[in-house]
Order: sequence, then structure tokens, then C-alpha cells
Amino acid sequence: MTVEFDEDIKACAALVHRADPDRFMAAMAAPVAARTVLFPIYALNVEVARAPWVTQEPTIAEMRLQWWRDALQEIAEGRTVRRHEVVTPLSRVLSPHLAEMLDEYVAVRRWDIYHDPFEDAQHFDSYINHSAGSMIVAAAQSLGTAEEKVLRDFGYAVGVANWFRAIPDLENRGRIPLLDGTADGVQALAEKALTRLKSAQSHRVAISDAARPALYAGWQTEWILQRIKNQPGRVATGDLEQGELRRRLSLMWTASTGRW
Repeated sequence: MTVEFDEDIKACAALVHRADPDRFMAAMAAPVAARTVLFPIYALNVEVARAPWVTQEPTIAEMRLQWWRDALQEIAEGRTVRRHEVVTPLSRVLSPHLAEMLDEYVAVRRWDIYHDPFEDAQHFDSYINHSAGSMIVAAAQSLGTAEEKVLRDFGYAVGVANWFRAIPDLENRGRIPLLDGTADGVQALAEKALTRLKSAQSHRVAISDAARPALYAGWQTEWILQRIKNQPGRVATGDLEQGELRRRLSLMWTASTGRW
């Protein structure tokens, strides 16, 4: 069966390609039919992630995030959905439940607007769970059957790994990204994320074959977290990128074996 990408899906794919090359590669490693689901969700992630950063005016940033919350509410309530190259295809792939869940995913990104540090470990974990975790849940459950607890353990690990990668940029923007930025604190957070990753991996059977491509986006997670656990100083220097050949081969291995 031939799967046709309409103009909206093509626009979502182009947006992800420009702004999030890792997720673009992960989506391209998925079956073609799965890409029509993944690209709109990943495009939503691009739009929401950048909304707090495109202006220095907090009120405008708040309004941008509220626009996405309103759009998701339209999907959740089954109302007429606004015409938009990302929202329109999203309305075709998100269930009302997942659209409602993603409202909190947008709401937690308000932290990005301001310069206040996280209040405590619970606040940090909530941010990661509702951002990276909910993104994994939405993508996987839009594709097929998948247990939420396993997805959230995996999503936490992916979120922490990507957070570590973003720290130099966050600090340059005047944010305080970690509760404990010491080597011991960084190492402890990496170990916590690895523990949750191992928990998710031990329950692979809870993720159906159809849902599995949503987890390809975390294919570098274990490598990054192990690297930080062994050498926490690499976070500050931003030395957490795989070489291009290793990056591509490791994704191919994940997609071909299904062992995320």
C-alpha cells in the first residue's frame, strides 16, 4: 500500500528536518505509515519548544504557548479545529485523551520563559515527565498499544539526556538548568535516568510493534547517560555528541532490532 504525504505532513516533516534533525532521522527510520503520525507530533514539539525563546517579552511568550493550549483543547473537545499546517494533521492523529494530556506538556514550558530555577527535585522531575515523557506517550500511543508507565520511564531518561545536551545553551541564555550542577550532582542525575531507562528496557514486551517506532527518537540516550556517568564534566563542555557514522549506525541498529 502506498502512503501519500499531503502538503501539511510535508510541511511538518520540513519543519522537523530544519529544527530537530535527530527526531527527523528517527522518524525516517520508522515505517512510512508511522511517519504520518510522528511528523505532526514532532512538529508540535518544535513549535512549543521554541515559543518561549522567540521573544524577550514574557507576555508574548505566554500568549504563544496559550495558542497551542487552545488548539489542543479544540482537538480534545472535538470542536472545529483551527486551520494550521501542524494543528490540522495533529487533529487526525491525536485522540481526545492524548490531546488533553499534551495541554500539560505545553503548560510546563512556561519555565523556559523566566529565569527562576527549579524549586526542588520534584519540580524538575515534573518538568521532564510532562515535556519529554508526555511527548513519548503521545507519539507511541498514537501509533499503537503501549503501557504508559514504561513509556514514562523511557521518556524520563530521554528527557534528562537531552537536557544535559542543552545545558551549555541554557546557561548562555541565563537559565539555571540543574538543582545541583556539581560533578556528583550531575552523575547522580545521570544514574537516576539510567535506572529508569533500564526499567523501561526490562518491560519491552509492554510496547507493541506498532508503537515501537516512537521510541527510536531516544536511540542515543543510553550512550549519552553512560558517558555522563563516567565523565560528568562533559556536560559543561558540551561534549556529548556521537560521531556522524556512529550516530547513523546506532539508529540503524535500533530500528532493525527493535531494542531501544
